[in-house]
Amino acid sequence: MNLGAGIARGEITGLILAGGQGRRMGGVDKGLQRLDGEPLVYHALRRLAPQVGGVLISANRHLADYAALGVPVLPDTLPDFPGPLAGWLAGLERCPTPWLMTVPCDTPRFPLDGVARLAEAVWRSGSDVAWAATWENDEAGGPPRLRAQPVFCLLRRTLAPRLAAFVASGERRVGHWLAQQTGVRVAFEDAGAFVNANTLDELAGLSAGLSAAPPGPPA
Repeated sequence: MNLGAGIARGEITGLILAGGQGRRMGGVDKGLQRLDGEPLVYHALRRLAPQVGGVLISANRHLADYAALGVPVLPDTLPDFPGPLAGWLAGLERCPTPWLMTVPCDTPRFPLDGVARLAEAVWRSGSDVAWAATWENDEAGGPPRLRAQPVFCLLRRTLAPRLAAFVASGERRVGHWLAQQTGVRVAFEDAGAFVNANTLDELAGLSAGLSAAPPGPPA
């Protein structure tokens, strides 16, 4: 099955990012925290797997627990927990397909058509990378503006050397690296689908359906 205009689902490997230190959750392993009785990583796996040809998990703790989900688990190859870019690099270096789609483990309601929309964007634009964005209100009272959701990202596998050089230089900023690539931003109307849980209170809010969705795009 082709996604977008010409990229087949089997050409894309999914990567769930669960390798963070969970500082704002008190240091717990975020991906293994439960939402509605199931680990957050399982919610991500269930939504991502039908959209891609195969799935990997980026994790640095409790590797056996993640491996029990039946997919390969990739620890960071860098020692200092440099954030999502370390997970991206491990994924790109092990990706068996031309494309890698990354999603975080803490956003259990991300769009079911997200991969297809990003695939269409890179195909039509000839880009190497595409990432999601959502609309939010301007705090100063201006018109709504797009807010990047950069960890929801489709990357060409051949970007691995560029990313390795960027990280080796000491850089850790996802947005800064994306700005240096041939990329395209894709706006998603349902900003509520990108609500995530950084703290245990936010996780409880997701479970109870209490998290307020950000505003949609302007009319």
